[in-house]
Amino acid sequence: METFRQLFSRRASRPGAGIPTGERVYAVGDVHGRLDLLRTIATAIDADESERPAARTTIVLLGDLVDRGPQSAQVIDFARQWQQRRRVRILSGNHEEMFLLALERLGGFRAFLRSGGRETVLSYGVDAAAFHGADLEEAHRMMVEAVPQDHVAFMRSFEDTIRIGDYLFVHAGIRPEAPLERQDARDFRWIREPFLSHSGDHGAIVVHGHTISDEPAMRGNRIGIDTGAFMSGRLTALGLEGTDRWLIETIDREGTIGASIRAA
Repeated sequence: METFRQLFSRRASRPGAGIPTGERVYAVGDVHGRLDLLRTIATAIDADESERPAARTTIVLLGDLVDRGPQSAQVIDFARQWQQRRRVRILSGNHEEMFLLALERLGGFRAFLRSGGRETVLSYGVDAAAFHGADLEEAHRMMVEAVPQDHVAFMRSFEDTIRIGDYLFVHAGIRPEAPLERQDARDFRWIREPFLSHSGDHGAIVVHGHTISDEPAMRGNRIGIDTGAFMSGRLTALGLEGTDRWLIETIDREGTIGASIRAA
């Protein structure tokens, strides 16, 4: 009889691409304030690990923890706590960039509100009626006073890229054919084209979020796992070990959240 691991993993489609021996990686797509989905996927990752041999495991959050969903502040708290008990590394997404800029500049705050920032501000306990009735400057002051400095410092600690074996983890993507050391860090958080349509070798398989798709985008040179958690109710994680790949998904079906695992 096949084991749980054999049923739900398969060889990578690109020969030789893998994670170093003795290591395992779980990459988690864009959370966007969906604490319920993040908690469930963390539990699912623990359960998946319990059925696999011991390994040095790294969990990579691909960025965009905040905005659009209802519990951004709580997601930040959960990520900090998760990092204390597990090896969790976090990439900076474009929404973290906007959040930090909004705290510093009124102009940045205006753009932040247009991109789901209102939900983030309210998740910090700001009164909704007072916030909606305030002018821009007063609303900005409310946000600045509500967001604790330890959250700001935590978001500033997020990374631009993470390389593990033959995989490069970034939030949005990279500039095709440009060496990693010559990339513009803003592209790591914002790029779509020409990255998404590029079919050439990036020197690693790029695992990213940022661009929403109904199903994980499994390409020869990249894997996109942003399945639009804030609107679809579906958060996706990619498991990697050796040359094996598998997917863990948490799905909200009319308020009932379940987890599933399948081959990538």
